[in-house]
Amino acid sequence: MSEVKYSKEHEWIKIEGDVGTIGITQHATEMLGDIVFVELPDVGTSVEKDGNAGVVESTKAASDVYTPISGEVMENNQSIVDDPGKINSDPENEAWFFKLKIKDKNELDSLMNKDEYDKFAKESGN
Repeated sequence: MSEVKYSKEHEWIKIEGDVGTIGITQHATEMLGDIVFVELPDVGTSVEKDGNAGVVESTKAASDVYTPISGEVMENNQSIVDDPGKINSDPENEAWFFKLKIKDKNELDSLMNKDEYDKFAKESGN
C-alpha cells in the first residue's frame, strides 16, 4: 500500500516501502504556468530534508525543487527532462521527478496529508 504526503513547498511524496517518489503538486504547476525546463538530481546523490534537489523553469519564473525527506536518489524521470510540458499535464502521476531510498521515515511525520495540504494551499495563496 502506498501513501502520499505533501510539503509546504508544494512537493508530494508517494511512499512505497522504503522508496519515495517525489514531484511537484498540481497547485505548484498552476502557480508556475507552462514549464519549459527541469533539472533533476543525479542518481546516487544524497539529499537532505528540505534541501534543494532540482530546478523547474516556466514561462513565468524559475523555482527550486526541494526534497520533503532525506535519502539517496535511486532514479530520475528523464521523460520530463526531454518533455517538461508533461509536468503541467500530469504533475502528480506520470511527471514525477525522482525516486529515493528513504533515510528516516520519521521525517514523514512533518508532512501533510491531502486534506491538510489542500487547506494549506488554499489559505496560503501561494
